[in-house]
Amino acid sequence: MLDFAEQELDILAGELQKNQYLIFALGPNHYGLDIKNVTEIIGIQKITKVPELPEYVQGIISLRGKIIPVIDVRMRFKMESIEYNDRTCIIIVDLGNISVGLIVDGVADVLTFEDSEIVDTPGIESDQSSKFISGVGRVDDEIKLLINCEKLLNDEETNKLSEVKKEEVA
Repeated sequence: MLDFAEQELDILAGELQKNQYLIFALGPNHYGLDIKNVTEIIGIQKITKVPELPEYVQGIISLRGKIIPVIDVRMRFKMESIEYNDRTCIIIVDLGNISVGLIVDGVADVLTFEDSEIVDTPGIESDQSSKFISGVGRVDDEIKLLINCEKLLNDEETNKLSEVKKEEVA
């Protein structure tokens, strides 16, 4: 796994290319986020709980004066929750009108996939969890599930988090 400073330098220094993904880990599995959605990667920090939000929304953080809701991606994917450690990090993504932090086990790499290395998700279209997956990236004999950031939250959840953000600022 890369260290946080190295990850940010790699993201900021490189030109954003088509099919470039930030690869993160949840247990033994690796997932990718389109680098165009990623604004930064930070270490885990104090999270303030907000009542009446879905269980996977851990609360909010303050990042340079900006209020950011944070989601535990493990919980969003209905995976077993684990205790946060020094490898746990928060990936800040831009979802249009709101920035959201995604808590992941760790960040591994930035990969560029050729169009031929990205395939659809055959056979799991009817599965509820497939709604988050935009495709499958293949690197040699390894598979990376490519996540569609916009589908991590539905419109109602995005609106609710936007309201929480406004209330916290007021």
